[in-house]
Amino acid sequence: MKRLMMCGAWLVALIGLAIPAAAQTTVAVIDVQRVVTDSDPGKESLQRLRTLQDEKIEEGRNLQTELEALRDQLNKQRFTLSEQKLAEMTGQVEDKTIALQRFEDDAKRSLEEARRTALGRLEERIMPIINEIGKERGLTLIFNKFQSGLVYADEAIDITDDVIRRFNTAE
Repeated sequence: MKRLMMCGAWLVALIGLAIPAAAQTTVAVIDVQRVVTDSDPGKESLQRLRTLQDEKIEEGRNLQTELEALRDQLNKQRFTLSEQKLAEMTGQVEDKTIALQRFEDDAKRSLEEARRTALGRLEERIMPIINEIGKERGLTLIFNKFQSGLVYADEAIDITDDVIRRFNTAE
């Protein structure tokens, strides 16, 4: 962790040295996670993802219930079934178990893809706003507050609230 922080500090120092001494470096930070969770479009996207997740969870529960019912039936009738019927029901339990596992894997992939797509769309809409604010304020650098190795930033250079306000009113 210390090594990462030192690398981040060196990177900031090198960037500062690379810009001519006469030019003034102005820096801002943005909490992109907060833009996603607090902006109206972000809230809408997160709600759609929650709804999709809830649907997948419900579908998984239904499959799990079917599997448990089949297992219970097999356990209760195990000693009264013919060999053929026992083998058939055992096969059905195995098939349902495999189907449930596949569903869980597919649901996980589907939810992850939906999350990536939703966040990608939000990013496409947010970046022009961030760039616009950066140009208006004459900013040289804008850091993603918590993903850039930054450990401290004065609230005065945080543009998150401005980005959220503009994002909420953007079409």
